[in-house]
Amino acid sequence: MTQRFALAAGVALVFGPMAGIAQTTTTEPVPPHFDADLAKSVGADEHGMRSYVYVLLKTGPTPKPPGKERDQMFAGHFANIKRLADAGQLVLAGPFDGVDGWRGMFVFAVRDIDEAKRLVATDPVIASGEMVAEYHRYYASAALMLVVPTHEKVARKPF
Repeated sequence: MTQRFALAAGVALVFGPMAGIAQTTTTEPVPPHFDADLAKSVGADEHGMRSYVYVLLKTGPTPKPPGKERDQMFAGHFANIKRLADAGQLVLAGPFDGVDGWRGMFVFAVRDIDEAKRLVATDPVIASGEMVAEYHRYYASAALMLVVPTHEKVARKPF
């Protein structure tokens, strides 16, 4: 992997594998609110960001009709979500309204799309063909890593 460097106004810009995303290195003072230990624990870069894999779940080729089999499949889906979240791999998940076949999404804190594919393959809605997945690299706030532990503090009843 090659990286290009450019200097602009005393700031080093690094252009790497995430096209259009620049990382900067400056000698600016650290803001008083910055928590270096927290930033490190969530994998933040100097902008408070990190890489994820975003997974869009869409209606698949073999949707299950209402009934016991479908209920069991979705119970397994929610158990899988909990397992992946508890492991720190799944940082965000939720349903969409179903418009245009968009059913839900996952955001994984994993190295690459191949790793996300391995994790998604463990989900019963994917294995059954109820849903199919699209994968995209995603660069967002490292604070997403705090969603799962924070959610547990605001949820009165688990799924």
